[in-house]
Amino acid sequence: MASIKIKFRPSITADKKGSIYYQIIHERKVRKLHTGFHIFPTEWDERRKTVKSAHNDSARSILIQTIGERLRQDLDRLNRICRKFDTTGVFYTADDIISQFYRYVQEYTLFNFMKGLISQLRQNGRIRTSETYKTTLNSFKKFLSDRSAKQPNPLQGNDIILDCLTSEIMESYECWLHNRGVTPNTVSFYTRILRAVYNRAVEQEIIENRNPFKHVYTGIDKTIKRALPLPVIRKIKILDLSAYPALDFARDMFMLSFYMRGMSFIDMAFLKKSDLRNGYISYRRHKTGRLLTIKWTGEMQSILDKYPENKSVYLLPIIKNTGINERYTYLNAGYKINRNLKKIAELTDIKIPLTLYVARHSWASAAKNKGIALSVISEGMGHDSEMTTQIYLTSLDTSAVDKANSIILRCL
Repeated sequence: MASIKIKFRPSITADKKGSIYYQIIHERKVRKLHTGFHIFPTEWDERRKTVKSAHNDSARSILIQTIGERLRQDLDRLNRICRKFDTTGVFYTADDIISQFYRYVQEYTLFNFMKGLISQLRQNGRIRTSETYKTTLNSFKKFLSDRSAKQPNPLQGNDIILDCLTSEIMESYECWLHNRGVTPNTVSFYTRILRAVYNRAVEQEIIENRNPFKHVYTGIDKTIKRALPLPVIRKIKILDLSAYPALDFARDMFMLSFYMRGMSFIDMAFLKKSDLRNGYISYRRHKTGRLLTIKWTGEMQSILDKYPENKSVYLLPIIKNTGINERYTYLNAGYKINRNLKKIAELTDIKIPLTLYVARHSWASAAKNKGIALSVISEGMGHDSEMTTQIYLTSLDTSAVDKANSIILRCL
């Protein structure tokens, strides 16, 4: 294995800064890898081969501490590169070590690595997941930018090498999110995505696992109740919104989601006319790919009849132009509907944030209150995560779910 040491070369001019470099010896060849760090002779500890703070200046002391940490990280990175070369058994030189080091620093930053994963997710058709990764990346970028603005450090840019992601940084990020009013579940959402990215890098043997997430929250808190009782759903249903077409459309999409057993908006938006056959809607959930069948009822048809027939292949008047920015159209429609649902909440004195997702919670809650079995509710909503019900649930006649839905709709 190669020999790697940290060296300090003093300036030929007294009291001037000298330079720090790494000495790499392999196969009797000596190479120097410059760090770009310059310190005074009094800031070098020759016995320990590292830097030391020799000033009362707090800013300089912080800089020296940062240099020390970077030296430790670089040394660890170089040794890991050597171990990897040795494991493969291929012949390598000191120049190969340096080349691999530069490649690592350039390619294996958190931002570059996440961008690669985002691109891969999009290519694999996992658009929604790629969007959550992008949102998390943008959040962490903002955190590092704010951190650099408050604690200027010439050694830190707005990116970070993967193996420099420490527990201290993650705790700072968690605190930063809390100070911005981000809810605990959203904080956990961001940290879990970053943990998934980190674990992917560990799996690819890019870094060694140092568990930087051990002190941050990655669980899921109980959220505020998002289900509405049937009397409130009925109140929304009969609300006269004829003078407000945008609110009327938002209410119709909310009710349609409820009628269709809490169907998610993305599944509603991408329902095709061909999915409605012989009085039943058959579709696959975007989230799980699971095939679901729903009986088409008069309540559903009455909403569809209010609007001109969609000229595209889609059933509902959400995506009207096939093949033209369909995902953007769906997202934009969802934003507008949720914004208008909040206005409807004000009109009906609903205290919880009213969104399309409330319809899904409300259907499940209504089914539970009517004594419908958990297994039937799980099947009706297309849950794949209801492990306790799926253990004994091999298949369920969809008529049982349709009957459950009929019970609920008769109560409106």
